[in-house]
Amino acid sequence: MILRQILRLSSLFHSTVSIHMRRNIGLSAIVFNKTKELDPVQKLFLDKIREYNTKSKQAGGPVDAGPDFQKDMNESLARLQRAYGEGDLTKFPEFKFE
Repeated sequence: MILRQILRLSSLFHSTVSIHMRRNIGLSAIVFNKTKELDPVQKLFLDKIREYNTKSKQAGGPVDAGPDFQKDMNESLARLQRAYGEGDLTKFPEFKFE
């Protein structure tokens, strides 16, 4: 009887410890990646993403999108409105459950 309780407690302890170890290893990998120097290619990629983000915020939409892009976007929205009905297709729908 006592042996069963000890084995049961040891299995609970083992599962708890293994979960915490996995979480800590995952967290330490993230912290380690932030502290080390980035690879030059990774740094260039991140710089381009940040540059695009600032440009898109300034432009209020896609960067360097010409009139062809806007024309295609309007045609696609019109086609979707014909297929799925009226409404603003650029916003996520709101669901109300009663």
